[in-house]
Amino acid sequence: MNDIVDGTAFVLAGRLEGDAIGRIEAVSGGGADVRLEPRMLELLAGHDDAALAMAGEIGAMLRMTVADRCVIASVHDLKSDQGMIAARISFLGEGVSDATGRLTTFRRGVTRYPLPGTPVQAVSTADMDAIFSAGDVAHIEIGTVHPTTSTRAALLIDAMLGKHFALLGSTGTGKSTATALILHRICQMAPAGHIVMIDPHGEYEAAFTQVGASFGVSNLAMPYWLMNFEEHCEVLLTTSGAERQTDADILAKCLLAARQRNRAAESVARITVDSPIPYVLSDLTTIIQTEMGKLDKASNSAPFLRIKQKIEEIRSDPRYHFMFSGMLVGDSMKSFIKRIFRLPGEGKPISVIDVSGVPSEITSVVVSVLARCVFDYAIWARGQAQHPVLLVCEEAHRYVPSDRSTNNGPVRKILERIAKEGRKYGVSLGLITQRPSDLAEGVLSQCGTIIAMRLNNDRDQAFVKAAMPEGARGFLDSIPALRNREAIICGEGVPIPIRVAFDDLEDGLRPASNDPVFSDLWGRTGDEDALVEHVIGRWRNQGR
Repeated sequence: MNDIVDGTAFVLAGRLEGDAIGRIEAVSGGGADVRLEPRMLELLAGHDDAALAMAGEIGAMLRMTVADRCVIASVHDLKSDQGMIAARISFLGEGVSDATGRLTTFRRGVTRYPLPGTPVQAVSTADMDAIFSAGDVAHIEIGTVHPTTSTRAALLIDAMLGKHFALLGSTGTGKSTATALILHRICQMAPAGHIVMIDPHGEYEAAFTQVGASFGVSNLAMPYWLMNFEEHCEVLLTTSGAERQTDADILAKCLLAARQRNRAAESVARITVDSPIPYVLSDLTTIIQTEMGKLDKASNSAPFLRIKQKIEEIRSDPRYHFMFSGMLVGDSMKSFIKRIFRLPGEGKPISVIDVSGVPSEITSVVVSVLARCVFDYAIWARGQAQHPVLLVCEEAHRYVPSDRSTNNGPVRKILERIAKEGRKYGVSLGLITQRPSDLAEGVLSQCGTIIAMRLNNDRDQAFVKAAMPEGARGFLDSIPALRNREAIICGEGVPIPIRVAFDDLEDGLRPASNDPVFSDLWGRTGDEDALVEHVIGRWRNQGR
């Protein structure tokens, strides 16, 4: 190895790939302190290989030979020190190099540590190809590894989905497009897959017209009787404290009686208030009326009247017809499960559930029912031919808020349970959010793969850093400096933490999430009268 102090070692940039650019100064369990030679870095800066050209910069990778192994590390801190550059590096993994010095195999984790004085070298694009190669492991390619333009970034699909994933990023960073890209790649790899996506803004239908089925208030047809008791309480009870407990006791008794009236109940050995047995809403109100008639004092009838009035209110409100229509009384559970879970998928493995038209008061209940159906189906399918399901939640902080929030409803409980237990039953969770600090910390910590795009808020950045594995901390310092459609990915879904520039998506595959161009739209005039009339018509009819 040439001495880095001897200037004659740096005659031609083409010779620099095998030359040392610095030496190890001190070593700790997770990284090391390195002194880099500025002259070598200046010569490498003009190299045709983009990976070698950024040697020594933040996020760059270095390699060092230890016995018969090649240890790979990333740079995350730099400072000037007596004419040299002092760097802090984090160890990522190790591999084996062939006779020419090229890296041939790579695995995460380090078993042999370099000693102080060990020379360090720059990592070439060929080395990065070996580091990030997924080989024969099932994977999808989503972009290129920074700073190269050719090294493909792969997500190991089984590892990513088996242990959940989270995609985080501030508004405007390309989060929706990145989500669509990942799901499109999964659909291409697994056309017989089963993906359920909760879309709170109605922006993903446009992205998945070719490979997905879209469901909204016009065609979701989700039966109200699929709700369990807790979800019934969320919809029908309006009180709190001691009054709510009284109302809940009455509702439980009457709901169980209503379920028992159905003919389907005859073949069920044990019916509980949570059993998904169809019942008729008019039966429920009749039973409530009957129970109220048994009271000795009229003053005790208030809870019965409250529940009955709420049921009548929902039945008469057209906004709730997608769920509380009289047409949904029949036992449609089988057809509903097959439609939503894509069983069979018929070449369209993804269901996009557009909840933008759902009344805000029950949006969380609708999401709760869908998530619970996914989980319960997986539980009761154990021992049968498995059909793993991926549940993707956009705006996840709405449904699984942090402990600072008072929202502890059924949707949070079921999503937390899926996060903790879902992988045992073949249920994968994908959480998409722009405010990770508003997300329940326990849920984010259960996500084995974290895809972090640019985050502008200091609290969000700190929250994500706390959830990341130790080896990725150096990468996370660059989160505020990421460009649009770039991300730091770490965890089970990638060989080592990486910075990725996402691929472009064709126009027909992108979500309808483009920001309005004010400078253009505010320069247009004409036909405002017809436009306003059309908007008011849709507004009044609650039609999207």
